[in-house]
Amino acid sequence: MVATPTQKKGWVWKRLRHCPPQPKQPKYNQAKQADWLMLQLWAQSGLICLKYVDESGFERCSTLNYSYSRRGEQKKIHQPRKRGKRISALGVWQPQQHFDYGLVMGGFNSQRFLKLMDWQAEKAAAHLATTGQITVIVLDNASFHKSQSLRQHWQRWQQQGLFLFFLAPHSPQMNRIEDEWLHLKRNELSAQVFEDEYEVAMAVISAIEARGQKGNYQVERFMFN
Repeated sequence: MVATPTQKKGWVWKRLRHCPPQPKQPKYNQAKQADWLMLQLWAQSGLICLKYVDESGFERCSTLNYSYSRRGEQKKIHQPRKRGKRISALGVWQPQQHFDYGLVMGGFNSQRFLKLMDWQAEKAAAHLATTGQITVIVLDNASFHKSQSLRQHWQRWQQQGLFLFFLAPHSPQMNRIEDEWLHLKRNELSAQVFEDEYEVAMAVISAIEARGQKGNYQVERFMFN
C-alpha cells in the first residue's frame, strides 16, 4: 500500500470523538470563589441571609457503609428484587439554622423547582420586611435551575428580596448542603432496604427531622400539589 502525501507528513484518517467540555478559565473560578467567600462574610456579619440549594436522590436500597462483623465473615444486605422509583429531595439549607425541603417521586424539573422557589421567595419577602436582610441562595448550574422558563421569574424574586448566586461548574465543595446530604446518607440512612417508595420517603422525612433535632435547627417540608 502506497502512503498518501498526508500520511507521509504524520497525518492519519481517524474517527472524531467527543470529550468533556473545557473548564472555564481559572480566573473565572477564582472570581466565583472570592464572591462566595464575600457572601459568607456578609452572612456572618448579619448583612444577608445565606442559603444553599441542592437535589439528592434516595432509592429502596440505601448506601452501604462500614459495619462490624466477625473475623472471616462478610455481612451482607440483600437487595430488593425490583429497584423501584427514585425519591428525590430538594433541600434549602441555612447552616445551623434552618433546613427546608420538598420530596417528589422521580426527578426535579423547572416546574417543580419553580414551585419550591416561589415558596422561598415568599419567605425572603417576609424576612426582608422583618430584618431588612436580602436572601441569597447558592446553587449549581443544573439545567432546571437556569431554564428559560425560570429566568422569567428572577426579577420578581429579586423584588421580593431573593437573589441567586450560581457557583462555578464542578465546584460542589462550595455548596455546603452537599455535606448535609452526605451525612444523612452515611449516618441516618446507611445500609437499609425499604419495601417500597413510600417507606423510602418516610425514612428520608424521619432522618431529616432527626438531624434537625440533633443539630438544634428548624426543619420545614414543602408539600407539592
